[in-house]
Amino acid sequence: MIEILTISFIVALTGALSPGPVLTFTIYKSLNSEKGYLAGFFIVLGHASLEFSLILLLLLGASLFFQNLVFLIILGIVGGICLVLFGILSIRDVYKKQYELDFNISNENLKDFKGNSFIGGIFYSITNPYWEFWWAVVGLTIMIDLNVSFKNPMGLLLFFIGHELGDFVWYIPISIFVYFGGKSLNPKVYKYVLIACGVFMIIFGIYLSINIIIFPPKI
Repeated sequence: MIEILTISFIVALTGALSPGPVLTFTIYKSLNSEKGYLAGFFIVLGHASLEFSLILLLLLGASLFFQNLVFLIILGIVGGICLVLFGILSIRDVYKKQYELDFNISNENLKDFKGNSFIGGIFYSITNPYWEFWWAVVGLTIMIDLNVSFKNPMGLLLFFIGHELGDFVWYIPISIFVYFGGKSLNPKVYKYVLIACGVFMIIFGIYLSINIIIFPPKI
């Protein structure tokens, strides 16, 4: 059970660390709210509510396919390959760009980031096509590999908790840091963290693809 919690947490953290609309919205709310230090908490709470609903929908919708071993193996291989590609692209982007997480974002870049923190956490997640694709392929593959299902309620709970913890431990400190006047993170540290995340995704993606072939899920 600890394996489910740990893997779910690490995978979620690698995704949370990558720049995206949820991070930009967190910076905006942290800078422009009276209690901006709480913005990250409510944004992730909205994000978590959406993900909980999506996990349930995926398990309900995919339950018909869970009886087909060929489908499960193909999905596992595809999900693993996608994770490897995400890792490679993450590392490539680090070397192509100078990754400095600058919190002095111009008003022009923030003009579309408005609204309630909780609702924004939902909105800026669901409007990100990468997020939906990740869950439909990689997220579902991980759930199959970890035997996360309605038949394993404790595993399902630990998977969800681990995944959301990965978001909380990144967005809440960022929110507090920005609110209390942080200008940017050390670019070198952030760069190496992103590279480490990319390497993890590559290794874990290879593991997923091989593991589901050698140890196919029981149906």
